[in-house]
Amino acid sequence: MEYRRLGKSGLQVSSLGLGSWLTFGAQISDKVADELMGIAYDAGVNFFDNAEGYAEGKSEMVMGKIFKSQGWERDSFVVSSKVFFGAENKGPNQIGLSRKHVTEACHGALKRLQVDYLDLYFCHRPDKSTPIEETVLTMNTLIEQGKILYWGTSEWSAAEITEAIAVAKDYRIIGPTMEQPQYNLFERKKMEDDFLLLFRDHGLGTTIWSPLASGLLSGKYTNGDVKDTRLADVKLGWLKENVMQADRLHKMEKLQEVADNLNVSLAKFALAWCLKNPNVSSVILGASKSTQLKENLTALEVVPLLTDKVMEKVEEIMGTKPVLSQF
Repeated sequence: MEYRRLGKSGLQVSSLGLGSWLTFGAQISDKVADELMGIAYDAGVNFFDNAEGYAEGKSEMVMGKIFKSQGWERDSFVVSSKVFFGAENKGPNQIGLSRKHVTEACHGALKRLQVDYLDLYFCHRPDKSTPIEETVLTMNTLIEQGKILYWGTSEWSAAEITEAIAVAKDYRIIGPTMEQPQYNLFERKKMEDDFLLLFRDHGLGTTIWSPLASGLLSGKYTNGDVKDTRLADVKLGWLKENVMQADRLHKMEKLQEVADNLNVSLAKFALAWCLKNPNVSSVILGASKSTQLKENLTALEVVPLLTDKVMEKVEEIMGTKPVLSQF
């Protein structure tokens, strides 16, 4: 395993982490979740990602039971939670980024995860109804209380993150350390354009979600069949509609040929492509089967194969590289 600093912080996170969205407490049994976390930990993964909104809090409960049963030393792993969507209840003060909800959500996450503190605490989405100042001050209070170590954002715009940093500087308190954006061969603008000044001037760290574009970049949908996959779930129709677009499937066929020429799976190829970006701190893996996780945990081996020639071929196929707007 390779470890990278989380932005300018001193925290070292595994370049590949394990996430629980759509799986823990929902698609897979607790026994399988335990097996997956054990495989990841034994492979050197030290970052485990979660959120209050995943399976309405059940995901954190499952992960917390596993932490307790495994008996891992607390200083050997990094665990995150996110606040915004609420857990089981969705009352007016049980969602969002108000001081009340951020504080109470933190307490709830600590209880569900069975830990004394969160290493990383993310604002899962921006809250238009709460002043950023209120959220920044609340996060700093949680740090001072020892309940969280680092805080950050997820799916915030560059302007919103910049405002949060400015507020923290004005108060001389701790601002956001990291952002969790979607990043893959289809979704590139934030990481490769919008955030460049944040990387350069503020050392923003990143923990990437959906590196395989909800499974499209795994290669399992190239024939258009979703049987025995998460997209077969009628509750995820919105996800299926986003993934199963004809032009995207055509690009996957071409990309599959590039991966085949390197004798690697499309999934490992796509993960390695994300890892090649120096502004990526950690790439979050999702898995429902042990074989799938074991395979993807070897993606670092593919990074050296992504030569300039290979990367040029990828750009030719994808046509998704953003035009720089900041410089």
